[in-house]
Amino acid sequence: MTLAIFAAFWAVSILFVITPGMDWAYVISAGIRGRVVVPAVAGLLFGHLLAIVVVAAGVGVLVAGNPLILTGLTVVGATYLLWIGINLLLNPPVPSSAEKQSSDSWMRWAGKGVCISGMNPKVFLLFLALLPQFTDPHALWSIPTQILALGLLHLVSCGLVYLLVGYGSQSVLQTRPQAARVVSRISGIAMTLIAVVLLAEQALK
Repeated sequence: MTLAIFAAFWAVSILFVITPGMDWAYVISAGIRGRVVVPAVAGLLFGHLLAIVVVAAGVGVLVAGNPLILTGLTVVGATYLLWIGINLLLNPPVPSSAEKQSSDSWMRWAGKGVCISGMNPKVFLLFLALLPQFTDPHALWSIPTQILALGLLHLVSCGLVYLLVGYGSQSVLQTRPQAARVVSRISGIAMTLIAVVLLAEQALK
């Protein structure tokens, strides 16, 4: 794999990370309480890691049996990306911190974070649609190894953004909800453009 592939994947991945959603809502609620941001983020990241490992194993087996499946996944992934982008433009989400957490236990916050991300079917669908598009069946690394490497890059981005959101929630997002809407709409435009390019490339092949 080349640095260009990692850079291209990161450019798409970061759009999902900076778009407000369930993960943002959870770290905002943790940020309001202050000292539980780290375990909350750690739980979310571990849940994402579980999803990445499952997708890496499953896609690796599929592609080994029929490389054309990778093309199919790319089309499905681009279509899913287009759908998300259009929805973000039409209905930009704004995370809410209204949910009250009854315990300050680090284990409870970490455990709930794992459930929110790792057991969310949308997370699996996202990784299944996104990660395979940036793999190369002819590369020296196996498909599962490539997916794991890309997934780890995604986790680093998630960790940094979630920590910023958690610790900055009181001073930024709660007083400026419009900022979250702007971020969502920018992400929606970018996702839509990327999806159109991916579908056009597949049509020209």
